[in-house]
Amino acid sequence: MRFPLVSWLSLVLCYCRYLSFQILVVSGFCLENQQSLLLQLKNELTIDHAYSKKLVFWNQSSDCCHWIGVICDKEGQVKGLDLSQACISGGLDNSSSLFNLQSLQILNLALNNFNCVIPSALIKLKNLNYLNLSTAGFVGEIPIEISHLTRLVTLDISTPDSYLISMDEDIRLHIPNLQKLVQKLTKLRQLYLDRVSVSAKGEEWCKALLTLPHLQELSMKSCDLSGPIDSSLARLKHLSVIRLDYNNFSSPVPEFFADFTNLTILHLSYCWLSGIFPQKIFQLVPLISIDISFNIGLLGSFPGFPPNGSLQTLVIRNTSFCGALPDSISNLSQLSILDLSTCQFQGTLPNSISQLSELTYLDLSFNNFTGPIPSPAYLQNLDRIDLSLNSLNGSIPSSLFELPLLQNVDLSFNNFEGPVPESIFQLRKLCTLKLSSNKFNGSMLLNKFLALRNLTVLELSYNNLLISVNDTDAHISSFPDMTRLQLASCKMRTIPSFLRHQSTLMYLDLSDNQIEGKIPNWIWKLDYLAVLNISNNFLTDLEGPLQNLSSNLLILDLHSNQLQGPIPVSLISANAIYLDYSSNNFNSVIPSDIGDKHPEIISLSFSSNRIHGSIPESICNLKDLEALDLSNNFLTGTIPKCLVAMNGTLSVLNLMRNKLSGSIDTFPGPCSLRILQLNGNLLQGKLPKYLATCNMLEVLDIGNNQIDDEFPCWLESIPTLRVLILRSNQLNGSFQCPVTNASWSQLQIIDLASNSITGTIPSAFFKSWNTMMADKNDEKLTNLQFLIPNLGQNYYQQRITVTSKGLQLELVKIPTAYTSVDLSCNKLKGPIPEDIGQLQALHNLNLSHNALWGHIPSSSGNMKQLESLDLSSNSLSGEIPIQLASLSFLSVLNLSFNELVGRIPTGSQLQLFEAASYKGNKGLCGPPLIQNCSYDRVPPPSRISHSDASSTNWKIISAELGFTFGIGMVILPIIFWKRWRLMFSEFLDRILYDIFPQLDFVQEKHGGQSYRTLRWKPY
Repeated sequence: MRFPLVSWLSLVLCYCRYLSFQILVVSGFCLENQQSLLLQLKNELTIDHAYSKKLVFWNQSSDCCHWIGVICDKEGQVKGLDLSQACISGGLDNSSSLFNLQSLQILNLALNNFNCVIPSALIKLKNLNYLNLSTAGFVGEIPIEISHLTRLVTLDISTPDSYLISMDEDIRLHIPNLQKLVQKLTKLRQLYLDRVSVSAKGEEWCKALLTLPHLQELSMKSCDLSGPIDSSLARLKHLSVIRLDYNNFSSPVPEFFADFTNLTILHLSYCWLSGIFPQKIFQLVPLISIDISFNIGLLGSFPGFPPNGSLQTLVIRNTSFCGALPDSISNLSQLSILDLSTCQFQGTLPNSISQLSELTYLDLSFNNFTGPIPSPAYLQNLDRIDLSLNSLNGSIPSSLFELPLLQNVDLSFNNFEGPVPESIFQLRKLCTLKLSSNKFNGSMLLNKFLALRNLTVLELSYNNLLISVNDTDAHISSFPDMTRLQLASCKMRTIPSFLRHQSTLMYLDLSDNQIEGKIPNWIWKLDYLAVLNISNNFLTDLEGPLQNLSSNLLILDLHSNQLQGPIPVSLISANAIYLDYSSNNFNSVIPSDIGDKHPEIISLSFSSNRIHGSIPESICNLKDLEALDLSNNFLTGTIPKCLVAMNGTLSVLNLMRNKLSGSIDTFPGPCSLRILQLNGNLLQGKLPKYLATCNMLEVLDIGNNQIDDEFPCWLESIPTLRVLILRSNQLNGSFQCPVTNASWSQLQIIDLASNSITGTIPSAFFKSWNTMMADKNDEKLTNLQFLIPNLGQNYYQQRITVTSKGLQLELVKIPTAYTSVDLSCNKLKGPIPEDIGQLQALHNLNLSHNALWGHIPSSSGNMKQLESLDLSSNSLSGEIPIQLASLSFLSVLNLSFNELVGRIPTGSQLQLFEAASYKGNKGLCGPPLIQNCSYDRVPPPSRISHSDASSTNWKIISAELGFTFGIGMVILPIIFWKRWRLMFSEFLDRILYDIFPQLDFVQEKHGGQSYRTLRWKPY
């Protein structure tokens, strides 16, 4: 937490008030037995005499009432004992002389390291009203005997915020039964149990506190409490301080909190709160501090603030609060700390915010604020301002950089424009200045920052600035001692030589500039430099010598330069965790001992160089490796078996476009792979079924190899799969997989082209591809990125090659909205399933060069996002469905070499494609084809006048009547008159005899009648 001293300040004030009330005058001499007990206690305790400033001064030569930490009453009895921060490391148990000081009312053992259980002998100190055992190194169970100290007003067994995460869980104190511990402490007003394990449900711990009717301050941070917070807590009417951070309530904030009329402090951060935060709480006049941060499920907005509010600290960070900031925020005239970062606030910043004259800390970062910054001229006490990651615009008020106490400024990732104000160089106390990723323009001489002697962090990256440096300036060696310098994309041409004097520099980013020449040798000798990024420049060489360098770099990024020669192994420190040498001209082998000498590496990239040889087995000794990219090189040999499993740490493995051979083998073990890319090698054999255990796999690309296997149905068990590319292998079999409950609900790219897959396309094949069905309006158009967990904001840049619109495209960033299905050049047959129309978000569909037949599904008109459709070289028949004409984004269409017939739908963009899109379909006609449809000569009905239409209809009717009458004249006599039938039969016989001479007439009798019939002549 940011404000750990608040609780301690209130505790100290309470303690001082108590002392001033209880002991106004210390008089008389220490009683002999009291002094004897104290000296005996000193001898019992284990003390670090080199650092202790209390007990080491206790001796018989002085009055014990004047010893540091000892308070006596008028009679010489020891009433108060403060042994806090006395460097005690043991020696306290139930037999200690401490428990014979029967007059003790105040006992403070805080901030020591006793490393033992709390002695149950505390029960002997019946007069105690103040007991502080916080952060004293006690372990185990809190003794129930404390419940007999019925005069206690203050009980503190807490551990402060700064220890909440660092302490070992095994040494935490715990309370088996909270109710039994506090049930007799009816006079208690302050109860501090931070970091003590209580493990109680909401109703249990809330009702246990009802035995403390006078309780005013309650602090139970990280006590393993659960919710919901019970309404019985509302009966503690005197509560003024509530600190319940770091508990898992998983419930809304109770409305009754607004009924605590004396409430001054409410801290509920990290409590998994949900629902809508009660606005009335903000309107409590006595409220001084409120912290409900890091409750991402907590909704809310600000009401109108009362004019007489006492609020000094308002922390809403990392919640789902939204809406605009009300103008009434100016009513919080005593507000000192305002932190609304990482929420969903929007709108412009009210001008009234500039009236908060007591404000020292302002953080509104990571919201949706727009518009300009109000003039901050009255914020004379402001120490820190963070407005980063918003959409603020306009120019920066010059008055911002005239605030005398300003030390930290972060305006990065906005839309500010214009020149950087000159007034910035007047901020003599400025320590941090972050202006990256805006639209600032103009030229700036880096030497100007010499005036800011306290500056340690400077970030000016990604603007429209032209930054230069005058290295000949005599004072450049006295540039402020920086810890972080980011000047990426600042049109710089050289690496400033003054940096060699930066003995404290830890982070240097000069990427995306125009720096040429050599990387200076001195840069590797900066003692504290941990991060160096000089990627995307025109650097060609490394200044020598490179031996005996003492580099301490943890992160080194040299990618996208023109560096050549062998891999500079000497630049890699023993503790390096991130190395990117990609897109250069390095032309050596990978050092065989790289995994032994640099075991801490988390991310390693040598891609797009001229590296040859084999992958060394020692690379498997990188026990924490998460990303390995060796793509686009000339590597040969086999893939080490240990590499794929990699102890369950590897998330990214990219070996694309090398000359690796053999099969894909792996040792058994846990799989954490998210990206596996082996495209463009000489790999053979079968796909390893081990991949079915990789339940986080998102990208699988093994295309363009020689894999000989059936279609891997077992891949359907991977629910996270988003990209599947197996094209140009020797896959066979069919898509008829066993029915499973698994599905590719996140699949967005599938490419199985150029294999030998047979059978039909199952109707259910597309039904579970939810990403391809999603409405574009529901998609967040982001990119598929892979955060390397242990490297903060360092992302692995994903690249894949897809075939779209007849071209091979390399996607450097994969938009989550891009979708593609390519099943071309296989042996698929049967109809195209009608269900394919459900893929409404599909961009690219290629089913060409198969043996598909049947009609083009009319449902294909539902694929509104389709940009490329290729169904060529199949046996599709029927007409082109008119629904295809509604695909407004369609820019590539190929229906050639099928058996389609009919007119190409008119009045649509389908006629705008070239004729080659339809060639090889003999039955197709109409534009853009040359052949016209035969009925094109008949004027369309819409162009025929009413009178013409009437005349034409009569002609058709009369022709039909004439034809019908003629047929009737021939057929009816044959049916009803025997003589006509015989004559017609003989007439047909003569015709057949003349045509077929091999026929002969034969006389036959049937039913007493004689007939002449044609028969074939016998040979």
